[in-house]
Amino acid sequence: MCRFVYNFYLAHNKEVYEKESRFVSGMEFSKWLNNEFIPNNPEFVWIKEVSSKSVKQSIMDAERAFKNFFRCKTNFPRFKKKNKSNVKMRFVKTDYKATIHCERHRIKIPTLGWVCIKEKGYIPTTKSGYTIKSGTVSIKAGRFYISVLVEVPDITIGDFFTDGIGIDVGVKDFAIVSNGQVYKNINKTSSVKKLEKKLKREQRRLSRKYENLKKGDPTQKVNIQKQKVKLQKIHCRLDNIRTNHINKIIAETVKTKPSYITIEDLNVLGMMKNRHLSKSIASQKFYEFRTKLQTKCKENGIELRVVDRFYPSSKTCHNCGCVKSNLKLSDRTFYCAECGYATDRDYNASLNLRDCQTYNIA
Repeated sequence: MCRFVYNFYLAHNKEVYEKESRFVSGMEFSKWLNNEFIPNNPEFVWIKEVSSKSVKQSIMDAERAFKNFFRCKTNFPRFKKKNKSNVKMRFVKTDYKATIHCERHRIKIPTLGWVCIKEKGYIPTTKSGYTIKSGTVSIKAGRFYISVLVEVPDITIGDFFTDGIGIDVGVKDFAIVSNGQVYKNINKTSSVKKLEKKLKREQRRLSRKYENLKKGDPTQKVNIQKQKVKLQKIHCRLDNIRTNHINKIIAETVKTKPSYITIEDLNVLGMMKNRHLSKSIASQKFYEFRTKLQTKCKENGIELRVVDRFYPSSKTCHNCGCVKSNLKLSDRTFYCAECGYATDRDYNASLNLRDCQTYNIA
């Protein structure tokens, strides 16, 4: 239903623009849908059988896509396709009757009723005193997921135990901290390499099925859909492994309670232009690391400092401050010709980030 409303709003807006050269807002479309279209077309009355908030949220998402296109000159909004697009169903606590209850292994969703959940403990139960304000149901790799927004009391922030730290991220190792902690690149482990090897095999199988379909074999249609689900599960597994690695690094870093954390404003888009390193950089998920670290720092009252991307953290000697302009990417050990200081290249960069005095607060 959410996918249908989203696509219907895009199609209606394109039709109105071609005839009248104007843009239909989400509120205007919602009024037209409820007051004109559905009463005149009773075969679409099933749209009102679901939660009204889900319909409105789909319209708001489509309107936001149009506004981003007008403002940022991004790609024109695309129609959502079945089994390809990430469509979400939103539900909101509106009144007492629509209260979202959660128990040990089930959750009560408005208009759907009680729904069993596989795992317990992630969503606070109703007896714990927390209030669930809203939630979202999504599907990914053939599995349904639910995420909720919970109102919790203010968290008391404790004292800081250590001074500030600097974090330098890279491809050889994911993160090098100025306190000496080194976090490995999870993509170099055997588990991830096995999954990537399996992913290649499954992709070749899917390609062969498409070739057989072109030859006129109609039985391949069902097999293609099954093969797509297999690929989605492998992609989901890889994504979960990398995300879990990032979450553990952030949690372990924040638990040391530093007074501030300094990172570098990386130009990931420019780094991706290197065809030899683009795949490795994309799998590191640097942007997700920064956004999650920023959220965690706000929760714990830690100042997150972002240094300008042109600051020579890797080329500057931490001992004497001399800048080594001819430092190559292959030079993994930093050696200063002025003072003789020698250390790991990434560790030297983390120390410079920690002591940098020109930064922005994220």
